[in-house]
Amino acid sequence: MSLIASCHCGATRIELPRQPTEAKTCNCTYCARTGAVWAYYKPGELTFLSREDERSYSTAPEIHQHHFCGRCGMQTWGDSPDWSSAYNADGTPKDGAGSAIPTARSFGLNLRLVEGLDWSGVKVEEMDGRNNW
Repeated sequence: MSLIASCHCGATRIELPRQPTEAKTCNCTYCARTGAVWAYYKPGELTFLSREDERSYSTAPEIHQHHFCGRCGMQTWGDSPDWSSAYNADGTPKDGAGSAIPTARSFGLNLRLVEGLDWSGVKVEEMDGRNNW
């Protein structure tokens, strides 16, 4: 059975490559308002089945993009640097990463949009994005 994330109206549909085993919530000024639970994938792992009327928002377009449905408003996915490749969960740099923006990219998918997701197999980590980045 494939797992499909779908916005409320169905205009955006994204197929997951597998059942996620871990995800994150964040209390930053953006994520706290969306209520999303994010599972992260490498570029190319998600299959975009439909992206009708997709829109994006960003406070720093050269760094990240938040995507949402232009019809129903659901927060669907995001494209950002793979912060976990250079920083620990508490915001401290990994092995000399310093303050550099990682070049590797990561796609965050809002798991709240997946019907039939087996949440019992998903470990959700709470990130303190408001204070750590």
